Amino acid sequence: MTAEPVACHANPSGFMSEQVYPLKKDGSTEKSKEWTANVTEKDNYVEFEHNDPRNPVNFSYTKKWAITLVGVAFTGLSAATSSAYSYGYDTMIAELGCTRMEATLGLSMFTIGFAIVPLVSSPFSEEFGRRPVYLVSAFIFLMSQIMIALAPNVAVVIVGRFLNGFAGSTAATLVGGTIADIWEPAQRGLPMSIYSLLAMFGTSVGPVVGGWIDMNPNMHWRWIFWMGAIFSGTYLIVALFFTQETRSSIILANVAKQRRKETGDETLRSRSEVDSQSFWMMLKASSTRPLYMLFTEPVVFAFSLWIGFAWGLVYALIDSIGSVFKSVYAFNTGETGSIFTSLCIGCLLGCALNYYQETLYTRNFATRGPEARLYVAMLAAVLFPAGMFIYAWTAFPYVPWIAPAIGLTVFMTSCYVIYQTVFVYLADCYGKWASSALAGQSLLRNLLGAAFPLFTEQMYDRLTYEWSNTLFAFIAVAMIPIPYALFFYGDKIRARSKISQEITAKDTD
Repeated sequence: MTAEPVACHANPSGFMSEQVYPLKKDGSTEKSKEWTANVTEKDNYVEFEHNDPRNPVNFSYTKKWAITLVGVAFTGLSAATSSAYSYGYDTMIAELGCTRMEATLGLSMFTIGFAIVPLVSSPFSEEFGRRPVYLVSAFIFLMSQIMIALAPNVAVVIVGRFLNGFAGSTAATLVGGTIADIWEPAQRGLPMSIYSLLAMFGTSVGPVVGGWIDMNPNMHWRWIFWMGAIFSGTYLIVALFFTQETRSSIILANVAKQRRKETGDETLRSRSEVDSQSFWMMLKASSTRPLYMLFTEPVVFAFSLWIGFAWGLVYALIDSIGSVFKSVYAFNTGETGSIFTSLCIGCLLGCALNYYQETLYTRNFATRGPEARLYVAMLAAVLFPAGMFIYAWTAFPYVPWIAPAIGLTVFMTSCYVIYQTVFVYLADCYGKWASSALAGQSLLRNLLGAAFPLFTEQMYDRLTYEWSNTLFAFIAVAMIPIPYALFFYGDKIRARSKISQEITAKDTD
């Protein structure tokens, strides 16, 4: 894992609020006289002094980890909520009288909400700061859990799931930005590793918990969401006390406002107050630039298609693993949920491979450039179809259940590596444009994640489990060349990109 992946999250909407102490006329504060907020005589910009404790990068080590852990906790909670839902299907269908397709739509609506919001969330962070957006999202996340738990019909469940994904998407768009706010580039490796791990691990562990809750005759599907509400409410309380504003532009704007009040000098401004675009201009840029990069940049499109297909399969498996292991091995709901521990193991193995990838990157960056990020990704490209082939052709009554579970582990190992590689490689390639590139891939990835569960069950019914998963494996085989082509020709492909040329020109200057 690496420090740089967070750079790609530098602009997503985020959270936290740091206490700002009023500046006295001499530049000191009631908190300390060891530092001042610098006001340049030339343009009257209010800026942080060296070692200014209000600068998020200068927060104490303990405070940084408290902020980081609160943020990644939301990532894990959101990921687990997205997938746990599918293991309440049977009792929900029986109680609400809905169809399997209607129940599956609730799984897809979560990822649709997850896909759309990142396109418009950045301006809210720019305008209001990370902390307010974070807390509002956590509150909506809690309310949507309660809404689903009390739902009288499937329509309310579907709407609640969309709101669930809508609010939960901040766990994907805010946390990386917060990590970038408070940690120096060389320190971001471990925080970003934890963030990435929980994003994938939570998706894998949700069905384990959801399956056993649904199995309990005194609980069933509604308690999946009551438990989610309990955890969400606890998280909201913790976030109220432990989140702090980490966006430096917002902190400096507050300092400048206090400074103007103290001195009466209305010319004092922070740079963000002078240079910032209007809210609507930022909204337009954040919603259109990702689409532009997705469809005009070959590197962005190729990687988005690759991770999108992998993500679609993750959600297809979330929706279908229960059916496979119930019909083939006569597992109950709790036991089929436990099969997802094989995906959890895959996440841990993928994390270990990415740690090794970082060694390769450090050793080869000088000669390979950004393509030094792709060594383990080339291995993952082969593991991806291999895992699907194993899963497809070992799920038979006469083959022990551990065999298809191993296939799932191999598959998830590759998915984790691909997921992390997409973030760090696009960040390296596109610099200040990385947030837009990643927002574009996030849109395609989550839309495919929403689409796959809607046809997987019908596909299994018509083609059988074996041939459906074999078809997926062959598509994965067709995508093997993607990391290899970028490894050997990535620099030439980027050289034909206007955006990459602009970044290269600025780096040269």
